[in-house]
Amino acid sequence: MKDALGEVQSVLVLGGTSDIALATVRKVVGRRGARVVLAARNPQACEIAAAELRALGASEVHCVPFDATDFGTHEIFVRSTFDRFGDFDLVLVAFGVLGDQSRAEHDRAAALDIVQTNFTGTVSVTVPLVNRLRKQGHGTLVLLSSVAGERVRRANFVYGSSKAGIDGYYQGLAASLASSGVHVMIVRPGFVHTKMTAGMKAAPLSVTADEVADAVVRGIARGRDVVWVPPAMRYVMMILRHVPTVIFRRLPIS
Repeated sequence: MKDALGEVQSVLVLGGTSDIALATVRKVVGRRGARVVLAARNPQACEIAAAELRALGASEVHCVPFDATDFGTHEIFVRSTFDRFGDFDLVLVAFGVLGDQSRAEHDRAAALDIVQTNFTGTVSVTVPLVNRLRKQGHGTLVLLSSVAGERVRRANFVYGSSKAGIDGYYQGLAASLASSGVHVMIVRPGFVHTKMTAGMKAAPLSVTADEVADAVVRGIARGRDVVWVPPAMRYVMMILRHVPTVIFRRLPIS
């Protein structure tokens, strides 16, 4: 459980190579020497980050295998991870793929890869995660969502629709867990400068992974349900949600 000062003592990251997740964990470890488990399809790819976290003061760092699209392993993964490492104060659901929109429009396999990773895989592992968090009676579950799901654009509608779906799922999940002791927080960043967006033209109000991490840590401390990064994105999307379709389709962002 969190310590007497409310600091996180144990973190599980699904998507252990995520730039945003690692930036968040670095800040958590900097505040308190937490125990960290990084889960990724290739756990060896997490070793450099693990060494850095140990140097920053993490009490323990472990790298374990996790495949978001190997749905049949998710129950076993959750059970074995919690049995091995104990309770977690914070679980970051940070895996996902952007994909190639132009290919996904015409290639069924490419479209399914995006949807199955970002939506189906997340739901598949979230169900056993929540069962375990309910059992321990505490913890914060954080979903790295995206503003792309708020008003799905022509330019990336496969990715955007997958984020819209999982964002909606987590909204309902948060309501269902209201009296359980488990808190759900949805993070909706705009364009973030990470390896996933490398080479892409930055959108207005773009931010860094560190800026998102700062917002996540503040949101956890304050018990927020939804965090927008940057905060102004909340108002931008509030306007865009109400723009008539005939006008929205002509906007340069679409």
